[in-house]
Amino acid sequence: MRRFDLSVYLVTDRPLCLGRQLVDVVGEAVAGGVTLVQLREKDAQTREFVELARAVKALLDPFGVPLLINDRVDVALACGAAGVHVGQKDMNPADVRAIVQGTLGPDAVVGLSVESEELALAARDLPVDYLGAGPVFATTTKKDAAPVIGLAGLSRIVELAGRPVVGIGAIGADNAAGVIRAGAAGVAVVSAVCSAPAPREAAARLADVVRAARGVQGS
Repeated sequence: MRRFDLSVYLVTDRPLCLGRQLVDVVGEAVAGGVTLVQLREKDAQTREFVELARAVKALLDPFGVPLLINDRVDVALACGAAGVHVGQKDMNPADVRAIVQGTLGPDAVVGLSVESEELALAARDLPVDYLGAGPVFATTTKKDAAPVIGLAGLSRIVELAGRPVVGIGAIGADNAAGVIRAGAAGVAVVSAVCSAPAPREAAARLADVVRAARGVQGS
């Protein structure tokens, strides 16, 4: 399995980038400490999505930061991404694994979103490398977000998962420490970086908070 770092996990959202080019925002974020990028494009046409994915991957490769594609296995294959992240209504993770195993290779990463303890337990039998659990806090970024699970719910999912868990949902530098102390392997953020006036500084602050929280957790 490919080694990957969930510490500061950026989920992209072009409308939240304050009119800036997404590639520029991602570049700044990675320079600040983002360790993994998930390219999420709900409205882009396929050709546009592939071209954007290739541009982002070309940016990330020199940093050794993996690119995951949200939902679209075809786009992941076309751009040679590190893997795919899917939700509960997307392609079955077992089917995703079968496809990427033979194309992206045995080190391809497959992630799955879960919104409850029941879904986390069910995911134990699925061939996924990590879970994205949330929303941890109330969020307006995702319009169809499930009910908030809170830090207690996140902690329980971590216990049930049997694999790394990244917390998502209205996470920023002010509450990221609690997410790490709840047992998460990292924090997934959207607006905290995409909408930050200075994405590099925002990512660096998050990275500092995550490192500090791990120090507290391990003490």
